[in-house]
Amino acid sequence: MSQSVFQPIGQKRLTNVAVVRYKKFGKRFEIACYKNKILNWRNGIEKDLDEVLQTTTVFSNVSKGVLAKREDLIQVFGTDDEQTICIKILADGEMQVSDKERKVELDTLFRDVAAILSEKCVNPKSKKPYTIGVLERALKDIHFSVDPKKPAKLQAVEALPLLKAVFPIERAQMQLKITIPVSSFQDLEKILKEHHAAVMEQNIEDDGVVVECCIDPGAYRKIHGFVQDEGQHGRLEVVSLNAFVEGPHDDSAEDVVESLENLSLPAEAAVPSEPERPRIVAPVQTLSASEQTVVFQRGPIADIPDEFASRRDRFSEIDELQPGWTVQLKQKGNGSVVDAVFFSPSGEKVGSYAVARRMALAYHKKA
Repeated sequence: MSQSVFQPIGQKRLTNVAVVRYKKFGKRFEIACYKNKILNWRNGIEKDLDEVLQTTTVFSNVSKGVLAKREDLIQVFGTDDEQTICIKILADGEMQVSDKERKVELDTLFRDVAAILSEKCVNPKSKKPYTIGVLERALKDIHFSVDPKKPAKLQAVEALPLLKAVFPIERAQMQLKITIPVSSFQDLEKILKEHHAAVMEQNIEDDGVVVECCIDPGAYRKIHGFVQDEGQHGRLEVVSLNAFVEGPHDDSAEDVVESLENLSLPAEAAVPSEPERPRIVAPVQTLSASEQTVVFQRGPIADIPDEFASRRDRFSEIDELQPGWTVQLKQKGNGSVVDAVFFSPSGEKVGSYAVARRMALAYHKKA
């Protein structure tokens, strides 16, 4: 009895595949790529094509293993060089994205929007920037969702008016140094008053009047045009794009964000006019000890009752960074705002969550 010799057929199995599809003239072309590498290639992070493509072969259907016809490649791309065609498809093709990849992309974009707001905006009272975490939570409270097709900077501009409606925030002012002839000073003064500029310093020197001021970025173009009209006698210097008060980020924002939990916002929040803002955000009042009610006696973070489960979950990060922290919850007057007072493992009264987290994080890094 004769036995046939088994001849294996050469196969290249494609696993962990992300397909990029390109359609033109009614014909479809696909290439097989590695997941998470396509965006790196498009953003210029990954330069090696072999790290992006599983194979330089161009398919008409990757899942069935059907190769693209040479005639179709020449008709659509004008060449049959598959590596050149793959680069074209990578740049202009449609990418199939999994749910996890899409979530990672949206989360990254959301954080980028918060980071831009943190860099460009301040608390109107303290003139200090907010932390990224505070702004992320504020954006979630107003139900702001990012658009993957729009850049983060544009979406930060769109989010600012929505935040202003329920949150004390404003665009950080630019710090400028303006030098003009004495004869033109009155015209400059009118422009500065018109845009509510804060003059920090004003001197008369040999080459004219030198004014150092903080002004809204929207007025920069007008001032720049005014200085240009002065010709060689005018000079404009940008001292700082974002004039912040030196010091740590604003910690009082924690209380403001907590108060947002009690606001019932509509699904599509309309932007109210500027005078309505004080009606939404109540001014900070100093309450005596008798006006504060202790709703949770000082104890471990894990023992916070289920009534404040959201705070317990958020504060648990401190215990993970440095065990032994305790907290006390106090209610202000008859309102619904609850303050958290933290105590370090050594028993020292620290204060707000932001300060406690910063100390715990510093301890964790040293350890």
